[in-house]
Amino acid sequence: MPTFVMPQLGESDVEGTVIRWLKQPGELVRADEPLVEVETEKVNVEIPSPFAGTLTEILVPAGQTVPVGTPLAVIGEAVPAATPAALAQSAGGAVATAAPTSGGDGRQPVSAAPPVRGEGRYSPAVLRLAQEHGLDLRAIPGTGLGGRVTRKDVLRFLEQRVEQRAAQPAPTPTVTPTPAEPAPSPPPAAAPTAGPRLPAPTAVPPAAEDEEVITPSPTRLTIARNMLRAAQTIPAAWMAVEVDVTRLVQLRGAIREEFRRREGVDLTYLPFVIQATAQALKEHPLLNSQWRDDHIVLKKRINIGVAVATDEGLIVPVIHDADRLSIAGLAHALADLAQRARARRLRLEDVQGGTFTIDNTGVFGSIISRPIINPPQCAILTTEAIVPRPVVMEDAIAIRSLMNLCIAFDHRIVDGSHVGPFMQRVKKSLEAYGPDTPVY
Repeated sequence: MPTFVMPQLGESDVEGTVIRWLKQPGELVRADEPLVEVETEKVNVEIPSPFAGTLTEILVPAGQTVPVGTPLAVIGEAVPAATPAALAQSAGGAVATAAPTSGGDGRQPVSAAPPVRGEGRYSPAVLRLAQEHGLDLRAIPGTGLGGRVTRKDVLRFLEQRVEQRAAQPAPTPTVTPTPAEPAPSPPPAAAPTAGPRLPAPTAVPPAAEDEEVITPSPTRLTIARNMLRAAQTIPAAWMAVEVDVTRLVQLRGAIREEFRRREGVDLTYLPFVIQATAQALKEHPLLNSQWRDDHIVLKKRINIGVAVATDEGLIVPVIHDADRLSIAGLAHALADLAQRARARRLRLEDVQGGTFTIDNTGVFGSIISRPIINPPQCAILTTEAIVPRPVVMEDAIAIRSLMNLCIAFDHRIVDGSHVGPFMQRVKKSLEAYGPDTPVY
């Protein structure tokens, strides 16, 4: 019978957590009907079934984290979906494979009932921290809704454990030496009725008196892995150009208040940069490509990811078909994605399909950046702070608003002869904006 597996919800996701089952064993499931709610480090999303039938067996209970591709459920009496297109659009790659409904191990179907008082239902952030430090989550008091253990609860528990170890006095020598008592460790994890099996405890790095051990968030750990992979596998080169955005500054200043009153969102400089970049990508498609298996893969759609700073770290939601949007449309898309990214309410499609990334580092006052490419993309562009500077213009000195654009690019795909004209095209577009530029 067909099995429903954990899909890959994002390009960097390797696992997901089952939050709740929307169907019970024995219930009918229609093709493309939401079947299970899954959470990753970026999104919470309801995954639809790629085929119709009866939910025969639930293999992964709510609250458990499993790798991508792990069978989640068995659906019997499968009925083919209406069209192959419906399968292709379902849940980022939920896969149907042949599998028996029961095996020789006598495994019984798992109840889909939700955990009581939040027990066994943990977010990926909590589960990753617990797995890295070998914690029994049932031993940690939860302060979340219904007694659910939150990431802050786990971090507080780890901090208290470090403080206890640091405060423990050294063993006093005696006439007959005896072994020093080992540092206290968390209670051994009994086999939980529902939830992940955690590995053996791992030691917390020792902290000196003048140090503090900080446990990275799961998002930060994901960023670390991705950036390390990019630095080790992509031969990146770098380039920067200076852009005179004086006329753009004047345009924004003239329409900003009216735009906010009319549209309900702020008009920043980023929509103009995205529009200029999208047009340049249409003329220089190699920058909108990927390196895959010793081949260059050109991406026909221009989907620009925009880095958004959150409490957990950077998330890069994607504006799909950015070249088709007006300045006003881009402003609304940016405001919506940023708001939902910070609220962890991004949808599946919001984090998939990016072909080029822009990072507005200038918001922090930066004037030069050397970004790391977001794999598997070809390049990433940063926009720096707009700074008034004296400029020689027709034998006279004038004060102009200047901004640097910095780009890191994959040297396997492009070199300076490709990137230079691309950057000049972006520069030309930004310098062409003025008081008569339409934003709708």
